[in-house]
Amino acid sequence: MFLTIRGASSHSSRTVSFARWLGAMGLVLTLAACGGSDNNNSSNSGGSSGGGSSGGSTSTSNPTAQPITADGTNSVPITVNAGAANFVNIPNVSVTVCQPGTTVCQTIDNIQLDTASYGLRLLNSAAQTVLGNLPNVKASNGGQLAECAGFADGYTWGTVRQTDVRIGTETASNIPIQIIGDLSASSAPTGLNGCPSGNDENELSEIGANGILGVGSTTYDCGASCATNALNAMYFSCTNGANCTGVATPVASQVVNPVTKFAVNNNGVIVQLPPIPDGGAATATGTLIFGIGTQSNNTLAGVTKYGTDSFGNLSGTYKGAQYSTFFDSGSNGNFFQDSFPLCSSTSAFYCPSSEQNLSAVIKGLEGNTATIPFSVVSARTLTAGGGRRQVCVRYARWSVGHFGLRLRHAVLLRTSCLRRLRSAEQHAVRGVLIVRGVLIRLR
Repeated sequence: MFLTIRGASSHSSRTVSFARWLGAMGLVLTLAACGGSDNNNSSNSGGSSGGGSSGGSTSTSNPTAQPITADGTNSVPITVNAGAANFVNIPNVSVTVCQPGTTVCQTIDNIQLDTASYGLRLLNSAAQTVLGNLPNVKASNGGQLAECAGFADGYTWGTVRQTDVRIGTETASNIPIQIIGDLSASSAPTGLNGCPSGNDENELSEIGANGILGVGSTTYDCGASCATNALNAMYFSCTNGANCTGVATPVASQVVNPVTKFAVNNNGVIVQLPPIPDGGAATATGTLIFGIGTQSNNTLAGVTKYGTDSFGNLSGTYKGAQYSTFFDSGSNGNFFQDSFPLCSSTSAFYCPSSEQNLSAVIKGLEGNTATIPFSVVSARTLTAGGGRRQVCVRYARWSVGHFGLRLRHAVLLRTSCLRRLRSAEQHAVRGVLIVRGVLIRLR
């Protein structure tokens, strides 16, 4: 999913209607916010970046590898299936949230794994067992801190709470998360410095999961701009859940990527999913690994680096045209611009009369390039079969380091099962396809 930070040019992503405001092509999943040379080391932990190529190398993707088995410690299972709301192509994990410093906890399944947003956001309805034990974060003026997190197709509105977050055996203690939908929709601020336009997405049917685990490359979901500016259009101080006004919010009170607060394996993540037949599959199981170069299961030997800008964008070329490209596990398709016929006047997906074999090129800041072949098949064909929700993904292992994206095994999937985009037309997105496998190194 694509998180938008008003007042700053950062972004993140969300699933729901999977809208991708690109005006450019988004090739695979999104991950790093990096830039600069391979020699700069300013990540959150001392994990080694492993071996990587210098500038100028070229590769072509050809994914075949299988994900490792999740060991329940620094690696946990990813499931792609009907999930909590019968959405397609949504990678989910389980997360345990606890009252800080206690054993009062709740494990919540079907949390969407999102490599293009930052922080944990839980649906109010999914966290009822523990919610009353999670203390509210106080705004800097003493009020109740709330957040309006904008995405490409709407926003999530709710309070900021303090909690211990546990995934596998990794724990992020006493961190701020967002609770979606625990405040009245009518209390969400509007106007220039209020919530962005779009839907207030506070229900399972709108999000497609019980929450969103944002593991993108940024630590905080806003950062310095919200810490110094009260009119940041993200953080608000409320009085008893109403009369909410903008408030400057120190980074320590902002929603934070839980991975960055783990004790050791805190400098990135690896997302692995298996090869899937071109016709799709009903389910897929992969692995989410915490840390990069910190354990025997997350080493980075023999990888090629693709440096990104500070927002995780790469340069891309498709049919001779230049685009800004990015990767995002929170979207259920690849989105790019072309002239293929759409499936209908209200659809944002392509329905070509025959399979189209295509390719695109990505280029990192250091000059490394990769040619990514992919195929486009009619979305109508892929989603045929009534209630069967296919999962169509091909394996790819990507590593995004503090200063770049490292491609290990080539990636890109071939065809994807698609869900119609509710708000796609207004965002000018078109597309098909998906990808799998990623590795993000955090700053």
